[in-house]
Amino acid sequence: MTTSRPNNAELFRSLHTPSAPLALANAWDVASARVIEAAGAPAIATTSAGVAWSLGSPDGDVLTRDQALDAVARIAAAVAVPVTADIEGGFGQDAADVAETVTGVLAAGAVGVNIEDGARPPRELAARLAAARRAADQAGADLFLNARVDTYLRGLGDPETRLEETLARARTYIDAGADGVFVPGVTDADTIAALADGISVPLNVLAGPGAPAIAELGALGAARVSLGSGVTLAAYATAQRAARELLTGGSYDSLTGALTYAELNELLAKPE
Repeated sequence: MTTSRPNNAELFRSLHTPSAPLALANAWDVASARVIEAAGAPAIATTSAGVAWSLGSPDGDVLTRDQALDAVARIAAAVAVPVTADIEGGFGQDAADVAETVTGVLAAGAVGVNIEDGARPPRELAARLAAARRAADQAGADLFLNARVDTYLRGLGDPETRLEETLARARTYIDAGADGVFVPGVTDADTIAALADGISVPLNVLAGPGAPAIAELGALGAARVSLGSGVTLAAYATAQRAARELLTGGSYDSLTGALTYAELNELLAKPE
């Protein structure tokens, strides 16, 4: 039986619109999720890379299913807004394993998942997506199933036909039950516009320094914009700068602008 909030599932689905794209500053633990929620985020997305790093594992299907689900459950219990979970390839060897993962994600309180194709053949991700959809239907849950296409992120195939390949994969994944399509690794306006025009479900893109602003991405047709592991990397970069400054110069300027002890303690002591 799922513990996700039905109204959050409906709300999360409604947030995907190019007129005001869903902006996701991905979280990796309860503290980051509470900070992001308090900043005004309408939803929380996890980053599998950030979760893995925080638990001492590299990214890339190394984290165990139980570790991932435990992180999702703790985050979902700590925030009031909808939560969507990055489950990499589904934490399993086959579609049946992915269905088991999705059942666990729903029980943990999330209302959405990201599943990526990576180097897998498109037909394999399609089978995983179909299994995820069946698991959600059997649980009576309104799961937002976001399919990640890694053609641009990984530089797969011929650059001359990469757009066509991406759109073909997107159609395959939509036919298998995907509610949205995530194409990381694209920041140029023409490609984003072509993707949005050729994909019949909400388009999710990855943003960072140098990418168009949210409003421009929405005007191009993107309905969802994620920062992925970017916030986690920025947080760890702050720790690195502070440590190097302390150890090499004996100073502490890198800590300027930090949250106060009281601010963070209050966020965790009194969840909204």
